[in-house]
Amino acid sequence: MTTIAVVSAGLSEPSSTRLLADRLAAAAVAALDVDPGAEVQVRTVDLRPLAHDVIDAMLTRFSSPALAEAMATVVEADAVVFVTPVFTAGMSGLAKSFLDVMDKDALTDMPVLLGATGGTARHSLALEHALRPVFAYLRAAVVPTAVFAATDDWGSDEAGALDARIRRGGADLAWAIGASRRQPQQTGVLPAVTDFAALLGDLRH
Repeated sequence: MTTIAVVSAGLSEPSSTRLLADRLAAAAVAALDVDPGAEVQVRTVDLRPLAHDVIDAMLTRFSSPALAEAMATVVEADAVVFVTPVFTAGMSGLAKSFLDVMDKDALTDMPVLLGATGGTARHSLALEHALRPVFAYLRAAVVPTAVFAATDDWGSDEAGALDARIRRGGADLAWAIGASRRQPQQTGVLPAVTDFAALLGDLRH
């Protein structure tokens, strides 16, 4: 089974960031050359509900069970689609903080497709100067195509161009999955916080 983890750092609901992330994952699945009957699983990690847990992990170096599960989803996947809104010419603080609380070796050789959303196309270079260097530091196998979607790209004459970029990015990730040298990973995440109330309840029984 091939598993693709989709990380969306969108802060609104509904979110154009989540929409782009889902479409990139669908394009990768469509481009995968898998045996008939082989299963491809897409598992989504929305960072918005985990925002407080991420900050707590930065301060305490312990992760909540929900955050530990989210990080395990990413670490144990065969590939990652990572999409963030662009703020102040860079990835969102939530997206960067999520990467900061993960082990620095957790994404080594991981095939990664990067995406970003923003108000105008002027923010598109953030993919290259703000996101790609971070994943290079983490030694991830980032695919050449990165996909940016501005507000005008949705439901306009530019939608066809966005569709083409999404298909190209999905094809790149599918190729990277087939060529990946990444070995199966155990969960390399921060230790989870013990729920002492639940533990004491178990002991009483």
